[in-house]
Amino acid sequence: MTYSSYRVKVPGKLMIAGEYAVLEPNQPAVVLAVDRYVSAYIEPDNQNELSLPQLGLKTITWETCDEQVQFSSSDSRLRFIQNSILVVNQWLQENSIAIRPFRLTIKSELDDPVTGQKYGLGSSAAVVVAVISAMLSLYGDEEKAPALDHIFKLSAIAHLRTQTNGSGADIAAAVYGGWLGYTSYKPDWVLKNIEQGEKLTTLLEKQWPLLSIRPLVAPSLLQLAVGWTKEAVSTGPMIKRVQDYRICHEEGYSEFLKDSSRSVIGIINSFESNDCSSAISFLKQNRAALMNLGESAGLPIETAKLKALCTFAEEYGSGKSSGAGGGDCGIAFLKEEAHIRELLEAWKAADISPLKVNISKKGVSVTEYNCEPSLKEWPACLHQEQIRETWNHKENISV
Repeated sequence: MTYSSYRVKVPGKLMIAGEYAVLEPNQPAVVLAVDRYVSAYIEPDNQNELSLPQLGLKTITWETCDEQVQFSSSDSRLRFIQNSILVVNQWLQENSIAIRPFRLTIKSELDDPVTGQKYGLGSSAAVVVAVISAMLSLYGDEEKAPALDHIFKLSAIAHLRTQTNGSGADIAAAVYGGWLGYTSYKPDWVLKNIEQGEKLTTLLEKQWPLLSIRPLVAPSLLQLAVGWTKEAVSTGPMIKRVQDYRICHEEGYSEFLKDSSRSVIGIINSFESNDCSSAISFLKQNRAALMNLGESAGLPIETAKLKALCTFAEEYGSGKSSGAGGGDCGIAFLKEEAHIRELLEAWKAADISPLKVNISKKGVSVTEYNCEPSLKEWPACLHQEQIRETWNHKENISV
C-alpha cells in the first residue's frame, strides 16, 4: 500500500541584534535563519498519533473534544504542539474542511546531540512552524503551497496562546529564512481580536499593526562566527526580570531602547550599503546597550563565558550574546576570513564550542512523498539519511 506523506523542514534562528527591545512597539531587530533544522513528518492514519523520539515521547495520542486538544500525556513540553494543532483545527473548521486523524513525527537538530542541551536556536518557534506547515500541507490543496504570511500568523497565534508574549522574530526566521530586519506586531491586539471572537480566517487577512518583516543582504565581506557556551538558559524568567526593571526604572529602560534602536538601525543601514566595517561597529554598540541593561537591571545577560567570547571576538571585529543571554550562544562579526580560525581556537581554549552554522536562505519547505511502508511501520527511517533512498521523491514544494 502507498501512503501520502509530507516532510516539513524548518530552520532555526540566531538573534543578531535588538534582543529585549524588539518586544516593544516600533523597536527593530535583526534575526538570521540558520541551517540547523526541525523536521516534521506527517501522514494520514487511523488515529491521531505523535512521536518525538529525541525527547523519549513516543505514541502520544490525542482527541479533540469541545474544541480542545487532549493529549494522552500531560508532559509540559507538548504545549506548543498542542496549541499548534488547536489553531489549525480552528482554521480548518472555519473553512469547512473535515478534520481527519494523522500521524506526526518530529525530530530536531537544534539541541546538542550528546547532552540534549539546547543551543538557543529557537526550538519552540521552529516546532510550531513545522507542525502548522505540516498540517496545512496535509489538509491543503496539493497544487498550491500554503501562503507564508498565513503560516507566520497562525504560528504567532499558537505561540501567543502558549506563552502570551514574544516578539515573533524567531517565527519569522523559521518561516521566511535568510537575514531579516524585523519589527514586532502588537500581541495585545492579536489576543484582543481572538478574545472578541474574530475568525482566524479574517485575522490572517488583516494587516497586523507595526509588523514589519524585510529581507536583508549582509555585506559581502562580513564573516559570521557562532560560539556555544554549553550553558542553557530559560528565556522566560530573563524577560520577566527585564519587564520588572521596565516598570520600576522607566527612564533607564527608555535609554536602553534608544541605544538599541540606534545600533540596530545602524546594522540594517550598513547591510543595505554593503558596509562591513559599520556592521561590525554597530554590533559592538548593540552589545554595549545590552550590557548597560544587564548592569542596571542586575541581570546576567553576559555570563563569564559570553564575556570571554565577546572579548576574543573584539580582537578581530565585534561580538555579543545572541538572544536573551545568560548562556546559550554568542556571535561575532569579522571582516577577514583568515581570522575566523584564530578566533575559534581561542574560543575552544575557553571551553566555548564553535557551532558550524550557515545561513539558511530558505525558510520553511515542504516535500511530498509517496511512502511505502508507512511512517508508523518505518520509524527507524527518521533517524537515518537513508530515508531519502527509501522514499520515492515525488515533488518538492518551496513555500
